[in-house]
Amino acid sequence: MRDDAVLGRALPLDRGLGPHEQGLGANAIRSRYPAKQWSLNTLKTICRHITKTGSAVIRQSGSGRPKSARTAQNIAAVGDMIFSRENQLGTSKSSRQIAKTLGMSDRSVRRIAKMDLELSAFRRMPAQILSDAVKLKRLERCRALLRRLTVNKVKQVFFTD
Repeated sequence: MRDDAVLGRALPLDRGLGPHEQGLGANAIRSRYPAKQWSLNTLKTICRHITKTGSAVIRQSGSGRPKSARTAQNIAAVGDMIFSRENQLGTSKSSRQIAKTLGMSDRSVRRIAKMDLELSAFRRMPAQILSDAVKLKRLERCRALLRRLTVNKVKQVFFTD
């Protein structure tokens, strides 16, 4: 857990009063929690933040690293590449190919596909084509199996997947 979050929960601060007004400067906090081994500059910065905002944990809106991957432009580009073109099967790209083309991480591409485009990933599996001839052959074999199985033999048959 971050130092400021631990400190924000550990100190019994009155709302409206900063740590300095309560006699809890950086040195006093450091001597109260010797096992934490916090640096003095860190404690001074956190005390200033508490005095300024009233909390050690609440961040200013807009602070931190700006989000660059899930922009409207990237969402549109991923949406164009992830689907097959009209009447052109096999023109869709994988998330790795899209990431390489757009110069972003494949995790960001998957996040855009799932959260913004509301798609779910699946793996293509080869499937057996059931033609009319195959369906007829299956029907014949099922009927033959039913003819061979009499009431007495049913208990001797062991079916598996």
